[in-house]
Amino acid sequence: MKRLHVHVGVADLDQSIRFYSTLFASEPTVVKPDYAKWMLDDPRVNFAISANSHAAKGIEHLGIQVESQDELAEVYSRLSAADRPVLEEGATTCCYAKSEKSWIADPQGVVWEAFYTSGDATDYGNSPKLSALSGNAADDACCGQAMPTAKLGCCG
Repeated sequence: MKRLHVHVGVADLDQSIRFYSTLFASEPTVVKPDYAKWMLDDPRVNFAISANSHAAKGIEHLGIQVESQDELAEVYSRLSAADRPVLEEGATTCCYAKSEKSWIADPQGVVWEAFYTSGDATDYGNSPKLSALSGNAADDACCGQAMPTAKLGCCG
């Protein structure tokens, strides 16, 4: 079963944890010095916040989290059919998790990720520069490591 993912960059992590814990009537399932995550079932969402120096403030990106490789293949096929450049990141560590993911931006520049998480990680990790997909994304959004633009499959 798929789960909506929302990642928000925040200025004050502790204040934001208090706010979202109250809003969701639930404590985070993961708390790190620069990151917190709620795995909610009502609504079914993976809601994450980060307060590191390179995170954009506000909605950073949206995503679809899947629970199996088969679901990931299904979502990846939809990304390919969406007639937009897809950044295929593959196996990575980001947001204290080991994942396989790809990224796409909608026609308005809203960045989406599709991913399957296979385990926890001890560090925040690395992700691509999402500005390669969208002018709305900060150059160093998420973890900030550049991905080669050749993987985008566009005229870049």
